[in-house]
Amino acid sequence: MVKHIILWTLREDLTEQERLTVMTDIKNGLEALQDQIPGLKEIKVVTEGRLASSNCDLMLDCTFTDEAALKGYATDPRHVAVADGKVRPYTKGRTCLDFEI
Repeated sequence: MVKHIILWTLREDLTEQERLTVMTDIKNGLEALQDQIPGLKEIKVVTEGRLASSNCDLMLDCTFTDEAALKGYATDPRHVAVADGKVRPYTKGRTCLDFEI
């Protein structure tokens, strides 16, 4: 099994309402991929409960059957559509950690 963790920071020019909308859209778009991508066992986007000590805005937490499934997810058109339409236009920073469990 492989974990895929992404932390994003949203663009600073977004209003508070835009930030809430963007986070909801990212969460809904990515979590809708559950049962759609081969090898994707679990996908969760955390948008609430962030403490003041945090230095990012939201987190993606995925579990894949193996590294090949993670690579397939990265290029799957359904994932790319969410990333290009709902994530990349609104984020300024991305940190990724992939590891075996």
